[in-house]
Amino acid sequence: MKEKGLLIVVSGCSGAGKGTVLAELFAKADRLSYSVSATTRLPRPGEIDGVNYHFVTKETFEDMIAKGEILEYTTYAGNYYGTPKSELKKTESGDSLILEIELEGATNVKRMVPDAVTIVIVPPSLEVLENRLRSRGTNTEEDIARRMKQAAVELRHITDYEYIVLNETGHADRAADEILAIIRAEQSKTARNPDLVGSLTVNN
Repeated sequence: MKEKGLLIVVSGCSGAGKGTVLAELFAKADRLSYSVSATTRLPRPGEIDGVNYHFVTKETFEDMIAKGEILEYTTYAGNYYGTPKSELKKTESGDSLILEIELEGATNVKRMVPDAVTIVIVPPSLEVLENRLRSRGTNTEEDIARRMKQAAVELRHITDYEYIVLNETGHADRAADEILAIIRAEQSKTARNPDLVGSLTVNN
C-alpha cells in the first residue's frame, strides 16, 4: 500500500503523561516525526529550544499570528501555545506527524484538517492525576488546584476525540502500543489508499 503521512493529534490534561507515552511511542515506531509547537512559556528543566518547543516571546508569537504562520493556537495558564504551519511539511516525506497540543487546540486542528487522527491520553482517575502533579515537586498548591480545575473542564470534551488511550501509572509502554495500533489501522483504511483500491477494482 502507498504510504501516506498522517497528522496525528495527541492531547491530554496536565499530568496525563503525554510526554512519557510519546517517548515510548517514538522508541517503538518508524516513520514518525514530532511537530514542535511554539509557546511563550518558559522552558522547564531539561527542555531544549527547537526540540521540545520553539520558545518565543509574546511579541514574536503575536507577529506569527498576524502573518498567518500559525495553524492553530490557544492560551493556557497565561501563555500562548500554537502550531507553526511549517511543521505540516514534515508529512510530505511520508512520515506521520505527531502533534501534541492542548484539548482546545485539537478541536481547531480537526476543523481545519478533517482527516487528522485525534487521540486523547487520560489517567485512570482524577485522584491519580493529582498524585502525579504532586510527585513532580515543582507545583505549588495553588498551581495544582488550578491544573485540577482545568483538567476537569478539559476531560468533559473526551468525546470530541476519535480515540481514547488509558495511561496507567508505570505502563506508558502499553499506552504507546495502543497508539501504534491506531496509527497502523488508520494507515490501512481504504479511504487512505485510493490508488490501491483503484488498481484492484478497475474493470471489475
